[in-house]
Parts: sequence; structure tokens; C-alpha cells
Amino acid sequence: MSGVLKINITESPETLHTLLAKQKTAQGKERIQALYLLKTGQVETIQHLALVLGRARTTVQRWLRHYRQEGLTGLLRVQKSPGRPPSLPDWAVERLRQELTSTQFTSYNDIKIWLETNLGVEASYKVVHSVVRYQLQFNLKLDNMSPGSKIKS
Repeated sequence: MSGVLKINITESPETLHTLLAKQKTAQGKERIQALYLLKTGQVETIQHLALVLGRARTTVQRWLRHYRQEGLTGLLRVQKSPGRPPSLPDWAVERLRQELTSTQFTSYNDIKIWLETNLGVEASYKVVHSVVRYQLQFNLKLDNMSPGSKIKS
């Protein structure tokens, strides 16, 4: 029969209620609540469950598939996106770190040119500035001064 939900929820309603209270994220609460509503019989179909939770039917189906395959751990697993790859590769940043301690660059544009000519890495001025100033915590104005001329506060 179409629309009939076939899932075996092994946890008791009391266990699910306790788990629901322990969840720290909205995502976890929502997913445990889905199991709780099914286990207590408050909803009978995925369509009705999706409507109650305010989620798409396919989203709820994906949650239940994770639960069927991996249990609660699969249902509650948070998948982190790998994100965008860094503009400068790690090896280039490390070489730049070494070069900043031995060479006195006068501008971020000089660093940009050095990266292109010596390492073959092209990066925008903004990326070079961000990496040097914030990631490597190197200040061209202060860190390139001779030791006796640094301002003491």
C-alpha cells in the first residue's frame, strides 16, 4: 500500500523523549522528534511527518534512511562541508613564512610578485595581505624595521 511507512524504531518513546531533551542542536532535536512522532503514532506517513516538521518529504526520507542503515549515530551525524580550498596552498604559505623572516619586503605587492616569480603561485593582493597579516601575523611596517628602531610602548 502506498504511503505506509515501514520502519522499525528500536528505542522506546521514553528513551526518545529523554534523547530529545539532551539534544543541543536544532538539527538533532528535529531528527529525534521525527522518530518520537513516528514511535508514538502521532503521525503515520512520511508526508504527514514532513508537514508537521515543516520539512520536505525527501529530507525526512533521507533522515529515516540514515536511521535504518546506521541507527541513531547515523541519524545524528553532522556532515561538515569541506569548504572552499585555500587560495594559497599550504606549502606556499610555509615557504612565504620562511621568506618573510629572511627577506625584507617593502609591500604586499612585492610579496605577490615574489610568489608569482619564485613559486609560480598567483594570488590577488587581497589574498596576499590576508595571509601575511592575519594568518602569518606578520606586519610589514613593524616586523621589517631594524631592532633598534621599533617603537616601544
